Amino acid sequence: MVLKVKVPQDLVGGDVDVGYGKVADAFRANFAAGREVGAAVAVYRDGVKVVDLWGGYRDGVTHHPWQQDTMVNVFSSTKGVAALTVALAVSRGLFGYDDKVATHWPEFAQAGKGDVTVRQLLGHQAGLSSLKPAPTLADVAAPDRLAPMLAAQKPLWAPGTRHGYHAITLGWYESELIRRTDPAGRTLGRFFADEIARPLGLNLHIGLPTSVTRDQVALLHQWKRAESLLHLNVMPAALVAASFNPFGLLGRASSLPRDIKPWDGDYNRDEVRAVEIPSANGIGSASAIARLYGAAATADPLLPLSPDVHDELTAMPAAPSRGERDKVLGVEVVFSLGLSKPAFASAFGSSDRAYGTPGFGGSFGFADPDTGIGYSYVMNRLGFHLYSDPRELALRQALFRDVLGSRLQS
Repeated sequence: MVLKVKVPQDLVGGDVDVGYGKVADAFRANFAAGREVGAAVAVYRDGVKVVDLWGGYRDGVTHHPWQQDTMVNVFSSTKGVAALTVALAVSRGLFGYDDKVATHWPEFAQAGKGDVTVRQLLGHQAGLSSLKPAPTLADVAAPDRLAPMLAAQKPLWAPGTRHGYHAITLGWYESELIRRTDPAGRTLGRFFADEIARPLGLNLHIGLPTSVTRDQVALLHQWKRAESLLHLNVMPAALVAASFNPFGLLGRASSLPRDIKPWDGDYNRDEVRAVEIPSANGIGSASAIARLYGAAATADPLLPLSPDVHDELTAMPAAPSRGERDKVLGVEVVFSLGLSKPAFASAFGSSDRAYGTPGFGGSFGFADPDTGIGYSYVMNRLGFHLYSDPRELALRQALFRDVLGSRLQS
């Protein structure tokens, strides 16, 4: 069962600028209601941090408190970090969104993938949501071993016709594309560390380095897969059923690398934290993720995205030819350039120009260019919602509805 603990109110710290008290009220309410073990929320507006709150325990078993610099794995919220890394590579002219992937990575053309574009790949439309054979952690740690496995895959559907969530694989394809085009031959995690995290001073990593003391990293409190059957009121029933089928699209998409068992808490293992899984194992603080999105939202010169790339990130994409119902997740969503966009049951930000990614368990980070906001919520007690976890949604509603007077969030 997911751990529940009573968190004393004096273990909720941080501060907010004048006018943002409603966000603090919502954050404290989550703890008062027993919904959290440890969590943090941060907001940047026009480059200034206006919300920085944290509370509870980074480890609910030992009751070590969550600190201002505590980091945690944010699962698919990492995809947004990776997408902005790709956006910087595009801004630098390493490749273009409408380039064919095989132009920069000739081996990728195998198995009928020669015409797949970078845009299709980033939009989860390439049909490459699983890998056969599935790699091990050792393969992931060695890009020269992983790259041929990625290149050899045959699409599971005709690229461009549908999207199907590339839950784990997307980040590895993005990383290899950067590695092939970066003059220094860096992986996505290294490129991010050098070109984005260091200039912006971010407490955020894809591939946790040994220089980070492990007591900065929160312990994830994971629920068992069988518990999902008790939450069919908040999880799509078809998605729950698909998660129990190891041979279906969802089972194959999420069970990578093959020697990781997420349901057993393996993302707490140090060898899993140390490799690069740019779709799933980013480890950082809420403040760092909000700072990153805030930089993207405001054209911060420390994140030098080109004007054309800024326009691309804010635009709504064209739908795949056979519609927006995801083949892996079984729900209607909109993906663009490695990011999620406000659509269908998930409206976030002040307009459809917003972009970001939610993560398994409840985390979320996004940019809202129309208000100059970068937002992030992270936690270590994993929830059951596919997106818009009620803990996070309460914070976002407080910010956009109550503070900014913007549209209703969902």
